[in-house]
Amino acid sequence: MQRLPHPSPSPRGALTDLPGIPPRARWPERVGRHVLPRCASTNAEALRLVPMLAGPAWILALEQFAGRGRRGRIWHMPAGNFAASLALKPQGGPAGASLYSFVAALALHDALALACGPSARLAIKWPNDVLLNGGKVAGILLESAGTGQELAALAVGIGVNLAASPSADQLEEGAVPAVSVLGETGHAVAPGDFLDILAPAFAHWQAQLESRGFAPIRAAWLARAAGMGQPVTARTGSVSRRGIFEGIDQQGALMLRMAAGCEIIPAADIHFDGAC
Repeated sequence: MQRLPHPSPSPRGALTDLPGIPPRARWPERVGRHVLPRCASTNAEALRLVPMLAGPAWILALEQFAGRGRRGRIWHMPAGNFAASLALKPQGGPAGASLYSFVAALALHDALALACGPSARLAIKWPNDVLLNGGKVAGILLESAGTGQELAALAVGIGVNLAASPSADQLEEGAVPAVSVLGETGHAVAPGDFLDILAPAFAHWQAQLESRGFAPIRAAWLARAAGMGQPVTARTGSVSRRGIFEGIDQQGALMLRMAAGCEIIPAADIHFDGAC
């Protein structure tokens, strides 16, 4: 068995090179922090390491060469971008574990607000993206290990375009254009520094989920959602449904208002009719 990477030192200080950013919160207690110079996929590494971990741990890769997104899509990672996964031993089954996607989205929104500054326009796009000034700046991918209702491990994978974004020809047709923090704001943020503001934000929202349930997470997510009340197209495989995006239900599924009534859609890709 490969030796576990040695935890990096506890973070200190603040992102002093970014104007207007207050001192960041302390690194969450009993959460590991491991920095890898290079790996294929931080999610795969997180799932592999869970049996060796005493508790949750963040796995950050400075270079990721085989990252992936939802439905097996390639996740492109130009140099200087952020790729990290939180390795967890989740409580409960797959339905409960899926709610960590919303925890991650809220944590990303908070961390990007600090990194980008007050003039940045941020929004969360269902089911797993964060938008900056209307373009995709970050994505989330949850992967698990286990059988049936028993999950042995959960990886909460997060990718952020800090320094650069994929070109248009690297994206699927109809995808939201990609943007980067540097390109949109002029702020240069190192991956390790971004992790140091993301991890406390994640710990905050995770504590909300575990102590108060999904209701406060859902309310906070809806307050930051892109496209609320607007027409969208939800695509699942070859099936497309067009309606008004009314929010998410108590399990995080899409609520789409159509002529025949409100349809609940657990999984799909959504496409906006206009800019958000």
